[in-house]
Amino acid sequence: MTGTKDKLFYGLLALTAAIFVYLIGYIFLATPLAQLQAGGLAQKIFYFHVPAAYAMYLCGAVCCISSGLYLYSPTDTRDAAARAGADCAVVFGAMVLASGPLWAKKAWGVYWTWDPRLTTTLLSVLVFVSVVMLRAFAGNGEAERKFASALGVLGVVTLPIIHYAVVMWGGNHPTVITKTGGGLRHPAMTHALMVGFLAMTLLAGLLVWCRTRLTLSLSRVARLEEQAIATGQID
Repeated sequence: MTGTKDKLFYGLLALTAAIFVYLIGYIFLATPLAQLQAGGLAQKIFYFHVPAAYAMYLCGAVCCISSGLYLYSPTDTRDAAARAGADCAVVFGAMVLASGPLWAKKAWGVYWTWDPRLTTTLLSVLVFVSVVMLRAFAGNGEAERKFASALGVLGVVTLPIIHYAVVMWGGNHPTVITKTGGGLRHPAMTHALMVGFLAMTLLAGLLVWCRTRLTLSLSRVARLEEQAIATGQID
């Protein structure tokens, strides 16, 4: 069974790598330039920036659902999945917060402005960072796990606020995908964005899977050590 899982993992890894190679080539060779007044090429960050935000939502949802299930009925697998979701949400959140300012500098003339969507994104990422820090430094007892799970459920509440921040509070952040925001004016742009979503979804799945397996392995090793100490096999 383990061998089958490993083959599936490496198969998905190879597929994800191939899609990313295709995506990068397609973005820079096939998609037209946009926002010529803002540097042209800067707009191509969009094809990574938006899918990375989507992947952050997915990982946040994994953290929330697994945390809720853990609070209902604690298991190591649910705890590991919740931890993996928070870790990966931070990774993709960092991608969003790193790529966004690079585009903003060309579009707005500044790297950062306290735009509603940017601010709510930062706050959401900080919530998941707090979950990661809590799990890393507060111990691995039952109380610490439950507190981190409760925080993980809370973290996903902020994600819909990010999505609707532009609608509710306005701001400078563009709404490119919808027709009211200008839309994707060329079929190649739509294709690139869809491939970007696929690539980031696969990457998110692989990272969550890998982190979950690692956490479960570390939990088993810790339990074996505790049993060995309790039975006097090691000092």
